Amino acid sequence: MEIIAKLSEMIEDEVCGAEEYACYANKYKGVDNELAKMFYELSNVEMGHMAILHKQVTKLINAAKTSGKDVPESMLDMYNMLHKKHVEKAAMVKIMQEEFTG
Repeated sequence: MEIIAKLSEMIEDEVCGAEEYACYANKYKGVDNELAKMFYELSNVEMGHMAILHKQVTKLINAAKTSGKDVPESMLDMYNMLHKKHVEKAAMVKIMQEEFTG
């Protein structure tokens, strides 16, 4: 199940990248609108990557549970903690993206 840990790490990278791009989009809004728009679009792409990775890790966890494989409780606890963190950060990114478009 080390792939679940790796996918969780990748999700973290994507959501952090989305946050960074959203910050730059707002920073350059009204200063260099073309640059700002590029950063906004990159932020959206990163959020898309995050969603794809999240869908896959959820699929793997569910498949392991239904196949009868032993899924360590500690791994699920760690995933749930990271998932909560990712959801919260993704919500902040969405607010930053809305700030750009608003």
